[in-house]
Amino acid sequence: MGEAGLWDFIVNAYNGFVSLMMTFRATDVLDIMVVAFIIYNLIKIVRETRAEQLVKGILVLIVAFFISGLFSLKMLNALFSSFFQFSVLAVLIVFQPELRSALEHIGRSKIAKYWNSISGGKGIDEERTKQIRSVINSVSEAANNFQRSKTGALIVFERQTRLGDIIDTGTVLDAEPSVSIIGNIFFNKAPLHDGALIVREGKLYAAGCILPLTANNNLVSSELGTRHRAAIGISENSDAVAVVVSEETGNISIAVNGVITRDYTRETLNVALEELLVPQNNEKTERTPIISAPKKGKKDEQAK
Repeated sequence: MGEAGLWDFIVNAYNGFVSLMMTFRATDVLDIMVVAFIIYNLIKIVRETRAEQLVKGILVLIVAFFISGLFSLKMLNALFSSFFQFSVLAVLIVFQPELRSALEHIGRSKIAKYWNSISGGKGIDEERTKQIRSVINSVSEAANNFQRSKTGALIVFERQTRLGDIIDTGTVLDAEPSVSIIGNIFFNKAPLHDGALIVREGKLYAAGCILPLTANNNLVSSELGTRHRAAIGISENSDAVAVVVSEETGNISIAVNGVITRDYTRETLNVALEELLVPQNNEKTERTPIISAPKKGKKDEQAK
């Protein structure tokens, strides 16, 4: 390209930029910001997961498709063309776990909660709050008994994300909260003791439920057994709160949002569960979330 040709290219590029800026509107800024936000979150979804390798494989196929067209490799190009005709359906199938996780995250976002409140979402009245506190007291007392006897237990509190598919794997009880019932469920010779107890709307709803294990292989503590991995797994896939009592050490732990916090006592467990489960707008004073509050003898494991 000669000097004149380079100058023409610069002039044309400048004129194109000026004409584009003349048609630029304030709404275009919002458009760009929304698209950038979506792309950023898509990158977050695929990073550090198996989806990242799948994306790399798809990019290799796209590059091969363009190379086949560039060098007129007709059979290979026709094969790729047929493949990419069904690419949208293939992406939906291959990335189904990641897409489901992203949609669940959107559903649990603050915007979704605010929309639910202004659109007539179901409020929690004083009677229901009393029921929640009752089951918290029962679980805290039972966990204290399990801690002393070193009885393994896994109790999951359902919140906004419904756990119907998890409940279907167990036995429905729909029982009022009781320390004795919880003790009988996790008695080491009871038929339901190996599964999880699901608490729904202040009731002991289902027992013997099977939970998904976390896929995180970076949990370094040898004390984190199958129950702990199941607790982290359900907290990664939903907004549920999971309480675990270790059969080996008797330690009480809580898993929320893929993070497990450990070394609770009966009193600190009760306070933590109230912070997480009792609606804060019913409280007279503002509290600091217990998950982020420093606590003596408390250890954290982050599912990275």
